[in-house]
Amino acid sequence: MDCGVVGVYDREKNVAEHIFYGLMALQHRGQESAGIALTKGDGNVYLRKAMGLVSEALPLTELSMLTGRCGIGHVRYSTVGKLGLTDAQPFNLDSLALAYNGNLVNFLELREKLRKKSKVVEGAYSAVCLSGKGEILVFRDPLGFRPLCYGEIDGSFISASESVAVDMCGGKLISDVKPGEAILVSDSGIERKCFAKSSRKAHCMFEYVYFSRPDSVIEGKSVYDIRLKLGVNLAKTYENDADVIVPVPDTSRPAAEGIARQTGLPVAEGLIKNRYIHRTFIMPSQNLRENAVKIKLNPLKSVLQNQRVILVDDSIVRGTTIKNIVHMIRKAGAKEVHVRITCPPIISPCFYGIDIATHRELIASKKSVEEIRKIIGADSLGYQTIDKLVEAIGLRKEDLCLACLTGEYPTPKAQKLADEMKKKAQPVKEIGV
Repeated sequence: MDCGVVGVYDREKNVAEHIFYGLMALQHRGQESAGIALTKGDGNVYLRKAMGLVSEALPLTELSMLTGRCGIGHVRYSTVGKLGLTDAQPFNLDSLALAYNGNLVNFLELREKLRKKSKVVEGAYSAVCLSGKGEILVFRDPLGFRPLCYGEIDGSFISASESVAVDMCGGKLISDVKPGEAILVSDSGIERKCFAKSSRKAHCMFEYVYFSRPDSVIEGKSVYDIRLKLGVNLAKTYENDADVIVPVPDTSRPAAEGIARQTGLPVAEGLIKNRYIHRTFIMPSQNLRENAVKIKLNPLKSVLQNQRVILVDDSIVRGTTIKNIVHMIRKAGAKEVHVRITCPPIISPCFYGIDIATHRELIASKKSVEEIRKIIGADSLGYQTIDKLVEAIGLRKEDLCLACLTGEYPTPKAQKLADEMKKKAQPVKEIGV
């Protein structure tokens, strides 16, 4: 699950409002449910969670009546489990509450090992925990797949999936939680400890391309600046014989600006977004995603008519969304549609928290770029290269998880699972063919 988590500790003040605003800043990371756990440090943990957006599940008018000097919050985007409150977080474990962001690759094996009191966890996890005694524990997996940072708000400690949650609460970002690091915050102070070491890192490239907000800073890198560079790279790599650049709102806007800076072509809002429809990629089913696209975007004919359009999007996963958008733009009167994608072709599943589950659903796993171009109905199609992606992010290639782009996974069980899935996905050849 690529969800959003927040944890806030204060010796005296009520933290419910800070958690609410932190979750509002992370709403893009999960739309299915929201939850909060609070304690006064008296041994009791108060838990509230409900389906829907933060403002629906946790109305501020109700939260303002709750008191707690430390607490945690969560917004959910499911890649496993079921829709409903059973899998909504935080989880209540007696006098302990837990909320996390990520996926465990070996959860079935882990369940058996837990029964035998043997535990080896493989996967992606950034977590916040709350004890009834008034302690906050935050920790991150040894490879650092999912982001987690911390800061301070007038003496209060805050940890969150992204720095925008710290900003929203009026706080100051201090640092990322290091991969394999745990931070315990209590009345005794702040204790930091490395609980696991790894010879490499595996920061998820999709956080920079799509998932995180552009105003976030992850591993010291501005997400906005990275997306701008991705656009510049596309402009340098492909021909730009067009009249106007149109981003697919909202994540593609910085990249469109990057293409414009490099080419001198104008950027225009050729697709108007319905602000009451939220992210389609993180909706829990393909049917919901496709139906939402129809009412999420509306083409602006005065911008598109008789124009050669460079259409900029962040990624192509299944191919259905971009196909619908290209058709929409052509119907609005565009002469040509040239698609530019800031992410390289996605060819392999993700087992670390992004909803890319099988090879079969990935159009680039079985189709060439030219075949995809024909399927989506574009005049040309240009993807970002892996090397240019790495260059734009500004981290070492070996410190990024590029598994969905290369099929090479940073953990062994995930590699084994992907290889087995790929074999099953291969079509069976008939005798004599």
